[in-house]
Amino acid sequence: MNLITEHNIQLVIFDMDGVLTQTARLHAQAWKKMFDEYLQKREGDNFKPLKIETDYKEYIDGIPRFEGVRAFLNSRDIALPEGSPQDYPDQKTIYGLGMRKNALFLDLLEKEGIHVYEDTLEIIKDLKKDKIKMAAISSSKNCQAIIEKAGLSHYFDAIVGGITSEKEDIKGKPAPDIFLYASKQIDIAPDKAMVIEDAISGVKAGKDGKFALVVGVARNNDKDNLREAGADIVVQKLTELKTK
Repeated sequence: MNLITEHNIQLVIFDMDGVLTQTARLHAQAWKKMFDEYLQKREGDNFKPLKIETDYKEYIDGIPRFEGVRAFLNSRDIALPEGSPQDYPDQKTIYGLGMRKNALFLDLLEKEGIHVYEDTLEIIKDLKKDKIKMAAISSSKNCQAIIEKAGLSHYFDAIVGGITSEKEDIKGKPAPDIFLYASKQIDIAPDKAMVIEDAISGVKAGKDGKFALVVGVARNNDKDNLREAGADIVVQKLTELKTK
């Protein structure tokens, strides 16, 4: 890939959900089911359901789970007790709703399995062959387990997920902290690193972190939104980068 040489890229940081693995769709389904069930019980049959193409992308996609719960509820002017990480999935708290979403996601994951995008697999194999460092990041606490089950862990020099973020107090996207943390683990400066993201919050984080290149992956034809968020390059499949 010419852009690797032209920009002196020594590290490529991949978001997991929607870039590496086809789990973004499962996350969206779990969020919708959780919130629609909650809203229907709260407001009756006249409830306004969560819309994936707008609500999910604006308030939830790419950010840590409990921040997503807070952001969406705030958008509906709904106030709930914070609760605690020990809350059960049926409790009407921020943490309770977050735990319910995670239970639904894990159930979907068990039923459908983990699938890796073929175009991404081709690219990471090429990068590995060219001895380019790679990192995988996600706000999900399931990040490490999913990457291991997908058979991808040996490709990456660093994996930073939600568990690490919580332990190290790393701010979630659109703050650039998780990308900066990953680059620091490999000791490569952001101006020599490329970020690959499918979420608007992730693209904004990459730009704010002053990374050399931010690539937006528009798997659902949302190219304009990714460009507006600041992506330097937008593709539908990562194999398109081979011609750039």
